[in-house]
Amino acid sequence: MKSNFQLLGPAHLFILAAVPSFAALLAVFQRKLAPGAKGLRIGLGVLLALDAALYYGYMAWIGQLTFPDHMPLEMCDASLFLVIVALFTLNRTVFDVAYYGALAGASMALLTPNIWEPFPSFSTVQFFIDHGLIVAGALYLLWSGQARPRPGSILRAMVALNIFAVSVGLFDYYFKTDYMYLRAKPRATSLLDFLGPWPWYIVAGEAVALAVFLLLYLPYRKPALTPR
Repeated sequence: MKSNFQLLGPAHLFILAAVPSFAALLAVFQRKLAPGAKGLRIGLGVLLALDAALYYGYMAWIGQLTFPDHMPLEMCDASLFLVIVALFTLNRTVFDVAYYGALAGASMALLTPNIWEPFPSFSTVQFFIDHGLIVAGALYLLWSGQARPRPGSILRAMVALNIFAVSVGLFDYYFKTDYMYLRAKPRATSLLDFLGPWPWYIVAGEAVALAVFLLLYLPYRKPALTPR
């Protein structure tokens, strides 16, 4: 089924503006709370977990949750899990990887959404809520001062990305799936269209990922100032 969603149309632009606005609002509230307050952070983690459970529950209800299809093997699935863990634990290593996965991966999904049903429908609305919360969760932790990417975080994120991609690639090979678009590009317009044919767009995507990670780290290349 072809989607009627207009890329960079009014609804799309509203969604793109709403995600960082929501994260900024949460960050402002967090900074007004007592130091160490974790209720807002845990609540957001629970919200992300419930959203994921709702999605897979819906897929099971309509009979679409079938192996090997519709498994949580996309990069955004991994980013969702990492952002939830980061929200619950504030683990610095987890945030190092979640930050790049959310800002370089889920944000690109928001910019070039791969949706297949008319908008609005449950699946399309949930797509934007899911990816929007991933990005908002990472930005909230960052802007509220609870977490930030550390020196060496780019290397950790690249290693994690490639380990995950190799694992997913093996799954794709054995089960003839196309998670992470390792076997073919998405049908909808995406940034992969500018990176050449298979398999060169995968190689080019590696370079693009590194370049984007470097850009995302630039604002935080200096250590945070600690109060005396």
